[in-house]
This record gives sequence, structure tokens and C-alpha cells, in this order.
Amino acid sequence: MIDGRATPEGTARFAGRFRAAPSHFRQAPDGPTLSSIGLGTYLGEENDDTDRGFEESIGVALGLGVNVLDTAVNYRGQRSERAVGRAVAGAIARGAGARDEIFVATKGGFLPYDSQDPRAPDAQVQETFFDTGILSAPDLAAGCHAIAPQFLGEMIELSRRNLGLATIDLYYLHNPETQLQAVSRPAFAGRLRRAIEVLEKAVQEGRIGAWGVATWDALRVPATHPAHLSLAEIAAAARDVAGEGNHFAAVQAPVNLAMPQAIAFPSQASRGRTVPLAAAASDFGLALFASASILQGRLVEADLPPQIDELFADVPAGARRALQLPRSAAGVTSALVGVSNPAHARETFALSRIAPADPAAVAALFF
Repeated sequence: MIDGRATPEGTARFAGRFRAAPSHFRQAPDGPTLSSIGLGTYLGEENDDTDRGFEESIGVALGLGVNVLDTAVNYRGQRSERAVGRAVAGAIARGAGARDEIFVATKGGFLPYDSQDPRAPDAQVQETFFDTGILSAPDLAAGCHAIAPQFLGEMIELSRRNLGLATIDLYYLHNPETQLQAVSRPAFAGRLRRAIEVLEKAVQEGRIGAWGVATWDALRVPATHPAHLSLAEIAAAARDVAGEGNHFAAVQAPVNLAMPQAIAFPSQASRGRTVPLAAAASDFGLALFASASILQGRLVEADLPPQIDELFADVPAGARRALQLPRSAAGVTSALVGVSNPAHARETFALSRIAPADPAAVAALFF
């Protein structure tokens, strides 16, 4: 395993090597300097060609001043994590980046299978998690999700092995709201607290650097929604477990033109008012990573409203113009985009040379 983790000093060094546009690099609340765009690894076939595409695209991204890489243990049957690990190791070996310059995030919560294991996925899950006692039936939600302590600890170790990294910079609970399909809110609160205990212990042991919560609907829907999660309650649980020095550092949620709720809809209680997720994250000192920034490519092909074309007129049409909105929104630390084609990576990550738009102008699109 490669020792070390992304550090404020290392990431600042990375940023200093590039003639990036102003505000392309921004400092996360917990210290590291991160690119305003990150490479995600969610979509793609479970095959060698897609692996190579991600690895080459990561090399392109690092060469264009992008140091944020995002994955999950269940993406592409664990192949995405392995591709990220090989790409990071290759970049370090080539001198294209040092371990303390590259920020790697992954996630755990959904039961993963190994696409390179000859056993059927259902058999893998049964034999790996249930036959061994790592999970029992009551731990499971929606037939696919768990945050039980032993399972979560095993997932952290599996991700470390897949990535080949001694320390994962940011480890997310992946869609923990899925648990609300199986248990009451008081029971969920207990499960969340026990999961936080595992995460804080993993930080103390140097297996992860910090932790967060990656969601789809939960943080951007109203409090009356059955999947709603309260950022204030998660932060309070973190303080209960580990005090003010806890390592709850980030949230992830969709932000794009078709799904602007995280920056435009008041869904979170903070400082005596109800505000959008992005504002609440800033209040709580959390980084916000925007997922689905171009809605899995659908916004690239769509006719964008004339207001978008006018506001982002200095950005070429296509992925970069769609990506410019979440990248420019107030409170967003980094906007993630999935790229497994090196040619697309060169085009997309050239956005690092164009400054983000005025956050106030972005906000005016919705208010």
C-alpha cells in the first residue's frame, strides 16, 4: 500500500504547479486545496477497456490541474476503485503527482460484489457477508444496503486494498437514508451513531483521513420527506461521538441545472433558519462535493436555457458549459464529472483554465 494522504501542504504544492484560472483551486474547510472539478468513476462497463479509459483519464486530469478523484466500492463491481488505485500509483511512479497532492474519496454502504470473481453476485454476497456473520438479515435495508459496524469496518479495509492506499482521504457513508426504508427514525439514529463510531476509530487508526455523507435525495428534500436527513442532526451525532474535534468533513449531493435543490431549495435547518444544503454545509464547516454535475451526460446533449448560454458564454458548449454551473455555485467545493475517455477528459478538464462564474450570478438564476 502507498503510505500517506492528501495534506494542506501537498495539495497547495500541486495547485502551485498550474497556471489555472482564478478560483479553480479552493481550500476545503478542513485544509486541503482542491480543484473545482473532480473526476468520478460511477458509470461504465465492467471490463478492461473501461478500466484503461478511467486510468488514462485520471492521468489527463492530474496533468490539467485536477486533484479530486471520487469512487465507491460498489462502482462497476469494485473495478472503479482498482482503476483509481492503479492510476494514482502510476502517477506517483511517473512523477506526475505525489501522494500528498492527490485527494481520493470513496464510499461504503451498498453491498458490493466483485465483477472479477467467477461466482454469481448473489452467491458472493451470501458467502462473504452472511455466512461469515459480518451481516445478519436485520442489518439489511432495501435488500442491498447496510451500515452495521462490522460490515462498515470490512468495507473500509476492502476499499484500502482495492485502492492500494494506506489512508483514504475521505470516506463517505453511501446513501445512508436507504436505512430508513427498513427501520424507524430512532432506530436509524442509533445505527448512524454506531457507524460514526467506526469512522472516527478508522480516522484515529490512520485508515481514513476524514468522513462524510454521500446522498442522492436526503439532504436536498424538505424535512417532511420520508428520506430527509438533517445535517444538524448528523453534525450533533458526530459531536456526541468524538467532540468538537470530530472528523465529519464533507457531504455529497447532486447539483446540476435540472437538480438545483442543493443550491436553491431551503431544506436544512441552520442558525435558526432554513437554507439550501450548500449554505448549511458552509455554516457547519463542511465541504460540498457536487455529484451528477452533467446528469450522466444528459445535459451535454440538451438545449440549455438562453440564460445559461449567456452567463457562461466564455465556456465552450457541451460538458464544460453544463459543468460550469455547479462548479460556480456558492458553497460547492468541487463538481464531479464521470470521464472514462481520455479525449473527453482533455476537453472537459480544460475548464480548469477558465474561471468559474460569479456565484451571485448563478444564484440569480434561481432566486
